[in-house]
Amino acid sequence: MHIADFDLIICGGGPVGLCAAGLLARRGLDAARIALVDLKTPEQAAADPRTIALSYGSRQIMEELGGWHGVEKTATAIEQIHVSRRGHFGRTLLDCKDYDLPALGYVARYGSINQALATATGGLGLNLFRPAEVVALAEEHDHVAVSLQDGRVLRATLAIQAEGGVFGQQQQKGVQRDYRQLALITHVHADQAVAHRAFERFTDEGPLALLPQDDGYALVWCVRPATGERLLALDDGAFLAALNQAFGERIGRFTRTGPRHSYALGLNAKPGRTQRVVAIGNAAQTLHPVAGQGLNLGLRDARVLADILARERTPEALQQFHHRRGQDRDLTIRLTDLMARIFASAPQGTPAQALLGLSLGAIDLLPTARGLLAGQMMFGRR
Repeated sequence: MHIADFDLIICGGGPVGLCAAGLLARRGLDAARIALVDLKTPEQAAADPRTIALSYGSRQIMEELGGWHGVEKTATAIEQIHVSRRGHFGRTLLDCKDYDLPALGYVARYGSINQALATATGGLGLNLFRPAEVVALAEEHDHVAVSLQDGRVLRATLAIQAEGGVFGQQQQKGVQRDYRQLALITHVHADQAVAHRAFERFTDEGPLALLPQDDGYALVWCVRPATGERLLALDDGAFLAALNQAFGERIGRFTRTGPRHSYALGLNAKPGRTQRVVAIGNAAQTLHPVAGQGLNLGLRDARVLADILARERTPEALQQFHHRRGQDRDLTIRLTDLMARIFASAPQGTPAQALLGLSLGAIDLLPTARGLLAGQMMFGRR
């Protein structure tokens, strides 16, 4: 058995794990003493076609690491976000000009983000174990031992769990909820598209998001499972007609669609705390995609954890991290969970759904409320 000793082991080489490793190295931690383990090769990670909404705050984190330039070349800026209810009163419009910013966020491919961060951290001297599978993680009184599938064992003072996965394939955490919704994912085109404007449209079954990307939109349509299965089975023409019916005609008619995929939606958050292992990103909280907060919350985790561990790497430092991240995490979880549950479980036309419409109208009329919503989406609770 080969045993290698490090100061820190990071399990998960996606954007959150790479950010944590890179920021720690840039804050003075010896990169050679950081082990990063991931099941995928860099080439496999770079080929991931999923679409991600990055907040402006996430751009700032990636700029600090030197990884933003590689994303910016192919990302589409979100300058406005239109939030509304289909067929009901209540809407609000968030505009980057109101906050003196070039964009509220950006739409990018997950693989492009991975590749840019891998390039930004590539010259730091990190110890990379990829492809490598973690089969066991044992916490001892003075170290953590991470066993790999090939028989190697890595030991360190602390370990960061940044390998998130998707809902339904994770171990249950302290708070778990099955929303009984599917997210239907595809790319669509419309004949009256509005450049750089994203839409969050609340329907009777769940939120429908259109994110500007290239010359069309990345669609994330959350519906009940039976509806999702029916939509997946439709031919393209019938699917576009159903989408037109659900979204309305704010951007004209939908004209083209790409391949459709789906995944189950749920909340899985608040893992148990231990002395020497800390979870960040999806490993700590898997959220409903409403408002696109998942990865952005994880990148904020990585930045704060790097700030703390650059000063000391002790169990007490992990407790400090939990304290500093508590408010942002709890608020984001509560907001996304509330919006998801209103549509996942409330019958159509209930007071809860009507209240959301009234709230959207109030937000549009009150600049302070609109600013609080925009601030939470872009930067989180600080």
